[in-house]
Amino acid sequence: MPISASDYDYELPRERIAQRPAERRDASRLMVLVGNRPPEHRLFTDLPKMLREGDVLVANDSRVIPARIRGVKREGGAEVEALLLRDLGDGRWTALAKPGKRLKLGTRIDFRGELFGEVLAKLEGGLVVLGLAGARPIGEILDEFGEAPLPPYIERPTGADSSDSRRYQTVYSRHPGSVAAPTAGLHFTPDLLERLRARGVEWLTLTLHVGYGTFAPLPEGDLTGHRLHTESYSLGKSTARGVNRARLEGRRVISVGTTAARVLEAASDETGLVTAASGETDLFIHPPYRFRAVDGLLTNFHLPRSSLVMLVAALVGRERILDAYREAIAEGYRFYSYGDATLLLPTG
Repeated sequence: MPISASDYDYELPRERIAQRPAERRDASRLMVLVGNRPPEHRLFTDLPKMLREGDVLVANDSRVIPARIRGVKREGGAEVEALLLRDLGDGRWTALAKPGKRLKLGTRIDFRGELFGEVLAKLEGGLVVLGLAGARPIGEILDEFGEAPLPPYIERPTGADSSDSRRYQTVYSRHPGSVAAPTAGLHFTPDLLERLRARGVEWLTLTLHVGYGTFAPLPEGDLTGHRLHTESYSLGKSTARGVNRARLEGRRVISVGTTAARVLEAASDETGLVTAASGETDLFIHPPYRFRAVDGLLTNFHLPRSSLVMLVAALVGRERILDAYREAIAEGYRFYSYGDATLLLPTG
């Protein structure tokens, strides 16, 4: 049977797209879907009450880099904006540049913070390869002069502000490399993590560096055989042991976000046991995929016709998730990266 993104479309009023995070991280709303029961409407701070002693939460600890940089062309002084996407080594980065069509091979750019760039190659879709050099390590310059790489549906006419650099980052992020936040984790606070531990919930981490391709629209037509953009990940031995121990003991493994879910599924065998590994994945999860390592999912509300809404549909069912989204819209939930969350427990 053909697989089409159009089957995962829904109408979302523009005003339901969150432009700012909740005043307090764990003050976001939480829609809870357990089995076939009607949705339950809670706050994210209620999460410990929704979980059992012995449950395992697996979160993505990748850290968002301030990857959006601004500068001017050395010749003519025209403004340039670049979103650094992937470090190719030796100071070379793939980047999404604006205005991409006007940047020719060899164009030299003076970015803020005495960071100097040159267009080394032009790729499809406005992508370029930039050669970057500065008086200090590039990471230091980005930390001081780079901006949070907010997704395109969060509108900031003058660019991300200082609050975004703090709030578009999880409190437990450790390993720099993402150009989009693993947004399910944005709701956690240190206090909430302590309450979860006191409840007897185990907390494990892995790393997947989220690429900007997470916002790329799916192609039209049949998606059978389609693969997603490639992202690098690392699943350590201690996390693999914790996941496998929980599965062998019949305890639930709940992924914090779709990125962690993709890693666990990519690293799992037919029995749901996972193997510690570092590598890349382009796994595209959609119905009728059957999850092997993941029993539940904490995640935000996702874009229509996206690979992410197809992933959650694979876990709880297409009609179930679209009905829940329609109810969330009617109930005034906030959508996307800075929005509210869902807890999906398909088997209770």
